[in-house]
Amino acid sequence: MSKYWYGPMDLDRLNAVNDRDMISRLGMVYTDVTDDMIEARFEIDERTRQPFGLLHGGISCAVSESMGSVAANMCVDRDKFVCVGIELNASHLRGASSGSVRARCTPIRVGRSTHVWQTDLFDEQDRHLCVSRLTVAVVAAENR
Repeated sequence: MSKYWYGPMDLDRLNAVNDRDMISRLGMVYTDVTDDMIEARFEIDERTRQPFGLLHGGISCAVSESMGSVAANMCVDRDKFVCVGIELNASHLRGASSGSVRARCTPIRVGRSTHVWQTDLFDEQDRHLCVSRLTVAVVAAENR
């Protein structure tokens, strides 16, 4: 049993969450889940490159925001609470123009009123492309 996830956590459940949102249109697919981590992959292609041919920094931020938000919401009773992003920072460490990206999201702190999630993006050679930190507020579901 995980000390983080509120209920059962598996890849089918994770991928169903993003089934019809922006992230699915970017081709991101969750590939691994453990007791304290979720991982996903996506391709660097025409959907994810900026005009100069590199992975778009906004894509790295969108992936980080999405993964952190999904992870945070999987830690709470969704009938009572919802987690909403309140701050995201990202450091783009290296450019990439092709191949696949592996994104790993891990908790830094999972509290009653706030969570902090770190997402690291890596290229196929396991070089660090981006590190980001998402802070979310845990609010009552009726206050959404």
